[in-house]
Amino acid sequence: MFAVVRTGGKQYRVAAGDKIVVEKLDGEAGSSISFSDILLAGEGSELKSVEGLTVSAEIIAQAKADKVIVFKKKRRHNYRRKNGHRQQHTILKITAIGAAEKKAKAKKADAAPEAAGAEAPAAQA
Repeated sequence: MFAVVRTGGKQYRVAAGDKIVVEKLDGEAGSSISFSDILLAGEGSELKSVEGLTVSAEIIAQAKADKVIVFKKKRRHNYRRKNGHRQQHTILKITAIGAAEKKAKAKKADAAPEAAGAEAPAAQA
């Protein structure tokens, strides 16, 4: 199964087990994150609904890209400026594509009314 995920203003086509490099995301190496901004999902040539679909990923490393040299010059004006920049990025490994988070939220929502219902009669007594 594959999905198209939007993060950092860019779109990435991912499948389980893929490694991708994205714009810097908060988190330490080894922690997991999930994307809910899914644009497209499918398996083979069939497309599937993206309602409630999430993509889980694990942060492998926080790193920097190669240096980009910015050089400005105006000829015959003795104007030269040299600057460098290294963009920070995050390396991710996609662990799963599925609606696992939706099921977990549903279980928590079911548990909350039961707990609230058990407390209400005790409060009345």
